[in-house]
Amino acid sequence: MCHPTSYGALRLVNDLPDVEVLPARGFATAMPDFRRWADGLGGKRMLLEDFYRRARVAHGVLVEGTDPVGGKWNLDHDNREPPPKGVTRLDVTDPWWPEEDEIDAQVREDLDRWERDGDVQFVGDDGPRRFAATRAEAVQALERFVTERLPVFGPHEDAMLQGDDWMAHSLLSAPMNLGLLDPLEVVQRAEEGHRSGDVPLASAEGFVRQVIGWRDYVWHLYWYTGEEYRHRNALQHKGKRRSGSPRLDDAEIGAACLSDVVGDVREHGWTHHIPRLMVLGNYAMQRGWDPLAVTDWFHRAFVDGYDWVMVPNVVGMSQHADGGLMATKPYAAGGAYINKMSDYCRGCRYDPRKRLGEDACPFTAGYWTFIDRHRDRFAKNHRMTQAVRGLDRLSDVAAVVEQEQARGSRAPDWPRQQVAQALVVVEHGGLRSPGHEHRGNGVRPDGGGRHDVVGQAVAAPGRHARGR
Repeated sequence: MCHPTSYGALRLVNDLPDVEVLPARGFATAMPDFRRWADGLGGKRMLLEDFYRRARVAHGVLVEGTDPVGGKWNLDHDNREPPPKGVTRLDVTDPWWPEEDEIDAQVREDLDRWERDGDVQFVGDDGPRRFAATRAEAVQALERFVTERLPVFGPHEDAMLQGDDWMAHSLLSAPMNLGLLDPLEVVQRAEEGHRSGDVPLASAEGFVRQVIGWRDYVWHLYWYTGEEYRHRNALQHKGKRRSGSPRLDDAEIGAACLSDVVGDVREHGWTHHIPRLMVLGNYAMQRGWDPLAVTDWFHRAFVDGYDWVMVPNVVGMSQHADGGLMATKPYAAGGAYINKMSDYCRGCRYDPRKRLGEDACPFTAGYWTFIDRHRDRFAKNHRMTQAVRGLDRLSDVAAVVEQEQARGSRAPDWPRQQVAQALVVVEHGGLRSPGHEHRGNGVRPDGGGRHDVVGQAVAAPGRHARGR
């Protein structure tokens, strides 16, 4: 059989008699090739950029010989634009959506029965299937993305809009993880779009970087760093680890960004990379939540949350718990970043410019408290010295820290219908946050599917719930 996708599955397979483990499929760079590259660095730091450029040349993607098309390997500078002003949605065609059939109905019936019988427990809303579950569907989703959405993808790939759950993203992570699309097939189709003149180079490069750069890099780090990597906790964060199901109570969240993102997870089991990193992960890291619990929450709540996906992305990238192996600095930011890259702060109860008071933004106050907590460590990191100098210029640091210690994992108390209420708690890594007006009256017409809290993907077509 092909190489399994988790350490637990690999142990199971290795214990079976007469089973040969074949090379992994679904990745551009082979595992032995990555190991040769990493071992050959001679103690130098592994860098995504080096790995990505090597993969581009090795697979002949967006290159002329050994040089990058357009003369630059990295066009990130062109792909970090905030959302266009005055819009609630990007001007782009909707993603390809599957049409449910009798198989979907049967799978839904099975899931309902399993839940009634107590075999599985689900989190999130039932709703229309949003991800390809067959090879034919996956090809249609890829074609729609390349021809109608990829041209718009690049500039705003890091942006967020409260009224646009999908922006111009591909929604191909789940079908790729299921083996319905090969990553080289995907990036070659994106390159065709660019060479035909339909897709700007920045959009094509940004997408290629995500697929044969970041996605492959995360897969290989998962195996290269060993099983103990998931237990790393360089910042010694121990906060709020509770048993039970992840909570997705966006109706009770006061901060507009948290409410919207948690609602997206509840409805779809999916958000794009910036809400995951800079809203959910940023919030958890600022409050010192146990990185293993945060990883577990992401694994349970997201439709593409395979173990190999979430361990490096959460432990390393999101929570900086590996001490800097994946990223040289923590991805922490205050409300100013969210205000720049989204429309969430307009009308939010909290003011991204304020760090003290009832309307102090939980991200702004949380950021300075986080920097203060790790001041000595960050003072030795050249990429964090500016943040430490900024902290030293604040005259109210002690008051901010005291305020955030009083909040704990709660946002500040504030009156809602004349009642002071605040509740941001984590349950087994889950989120439940300060009171907020509800996003809607139940499941939106474009809602996503349920996600169970037991284990791996349900082995049935036409449905993206996860089960035992």
